[in-house]
Amino acid sequence: MTSTIQPLSTARESSRLISSEKVTGSKVENTKGDSLGHIEEIMIDKISGRVGYAVLNYNSFLGMGGKLFALPWDVLKFDTQRDAYIIGIPEERLKTAPSFDAGILPDMGDPAWGKAVHDYYGSGADWYL
Repeated sequence: MTSTIQPLSTARESSRLISSEKVTGSKVENTKGDSLGHIEEIMIDKISGRVGYAVLNYNSFLGMGGKLFALPWDVLKFDTQRDAYIIGIPEERLKTAPSFDAGILPDMGDPAWGKAVHDYYGSGADWYL
């Protein structure tokens, strides 16, 4: 009998599922291949269980400093060839996106904040309302 279960890494990954531990630190690039930073953390909606946002750490040096951006999860696509999450936004547009500093999180539960962020990135998600 052939097993259909794939071996798991120490970070618990399968072909479709990935541990949040492994997503943290993943590269983020735009469609041109420009590095935009890395995923600092992911934010999960406690009620629905959906991943709401990936927090992008942009322009940090050795993991320190930089601005943080809440990217709606549905605007990110994982590219297995580039081993990175891809977002279809030019770097110049990202620089003017809503951002925040480490330790000063916005009220991500505020529907007005959620709408502004989702509208900025052209996200079709509506779970945050």
